[in-house]
Amino acid sequence: MFSFSSVLIILFGLYLLSSIKILREYERGVIFRLGRTLSKEKGPGVILVFAPLDRIVRVSLRTIVFDVPPQDVISRDNVSLKVSAVVYFRVIDPNKAVVAVEDYLFATSQMAQTTLRSVLGQVELDQLLAEREQINHKLQEILDHQTEPWGIKVANIEVKQIDLPQEMQRAMAKQAEAERERRSKVIRAEGEAQAAQKLVEAAKEMQDHPMSLQMRYLQTLVEIAGDKSSTTIFPIPIDLLEPFFKKRT
Repeated sequence: MFSFSSVLIILFGLYLLSSIKILREYERGVIFRLGRTLSKEKGPGVILVFAPLDRIVRVSLRTIVFDVPPQDVISRDNVSLKVSAVVYFRVIDPNKAVVAVEDYLFATSQMAQTTLRSVLGQVELDQLLAEREQINHKLQEILDHQTEPWGIKVANIEVKQIDLPQEMQRAMAKQAEAERERRSKVIRAEGEAQAAQKLVEAAKEMQDHPMSLQMRYLQTLVEIAGDKSSTTIFPIPIDLLEPFFKKRT
């Protein structure tokens, strides 16, 4: 038969074994002792939680990736959009994350949705499409400032997808087509202007060196003969026709 002292020792040993908790490297334990939080969280490794005096809340310090569902946004230039984003954040102060807010995951997600609608409603569609990096940085600063009292650090927030109405997509396609046509006309006009300038320079050079015109004439004949054409063109200099023009006058 076990004595009373032996039973107490066994029960005490079982109590100690049940008080041992093991926290992973990325986990911290927020301890509530008689309803009050300890000044510093515990972990990682082996810790002791003396129930029922102590109660532990495990908090992960790993980066959490949260998808912001598509939000209905009206841009500054009155364009209706559906915008989705992704948020990267982590807990840097477990005590604040447990005590300052009821559910830091839900609170951060709701704050991200509200911030996304608020910021994107202040920019125009062209800015949203062309200045994505600056907008992401602004979203990250605002959201990080708002979640700082909760012990949350927002590492990054990225606008992931922008859904435009069909009418706006067609209008943007027409705008892009018109812009490309304008560029092609400008490039063609610039090419004509450069070609004309080169022709003027070539004419001045031939005027200073008359033999260059004869060499160019011979080179043209060689190129025509190389094409295996049955037609040969012999250009007649205008100088040969000047006497006939003078007789008529």
